[in-house]
Amino acid sequence: MANILVVDDELGIRELLFEILNDEGHAVELAENAAQARALRERQRPDLVLLDIWMPDTDGVTLLKEWSAAGQLTMPVIMMSGHATIDTAVEATRIGAMAFLEKPITLQKLLQSVAQGLDRLVARPAPSPASVAAVPLDTELLPVPESAVVLERVPIRQFDFDLPLREARDAFERAYFEFHLVQEHGSMTRVAEKTGLERTHLYRKLKQLGIDLSKTKRNAV
Repeated sequence: MANILVVDDELGIRELLFEILNDEGHAVELAENAAQARALRERQRPDLVLLDIWMPDTDGVTLLKEWSAAGQLTMPVIMMSGHATIDTAVEATRIGAMAFLEKPITLQKLLQSVAQGLDRLVARPAPSPASVAAVPLDTELLPVPESAVVLERVPIRQFDFDLPLREARDAFERAYFEFHLVQEHGSMTRVAEKTGLERTHLYRKLKQLGIDLSKTKRNAV
């Protein structure tokens, strides 16, 4: 498990990234602006930072420069933006950002980038700003460490065919997803592949159906 700081002024993005990363077993702190990010960087010493470029008080590139100049760029930083130009992405990488994610961020790209950053953190001591700047923007991503959720075995349900169609459909879908979660040992990646859903859609579907994964035990595969 890693300590990850998410910095983004959009509440919806912060909440979505928190849900995804927390479900992967990470401890996640949220900041909506650069001032909060500075304070959390000092207090929590995150293992990795997801940093939005466009923010109202201080933009992400400026904050990245501050950390680099102060010798505080001791953790991998992944920049995020929906409007940044190639020049902005290149500048952020030159300053010391590990990677750049374009919004809307795909789940696979997010988890791969986070895994790559954490693997680098474990593999070697924290690099200096100069050495990080030498990392190319489009480096090959390493595979995502899988995590498993251990669920209690789900009994076969008897369906009430007298229910209204909507309620019957929800009951079936709930049993369907619970069955596959057990069969795939809680692996969201494999359940997404088995059911044909993109992982972000799968997370939202499980939440909509009231399938709570927060109470389950989490073990590394």
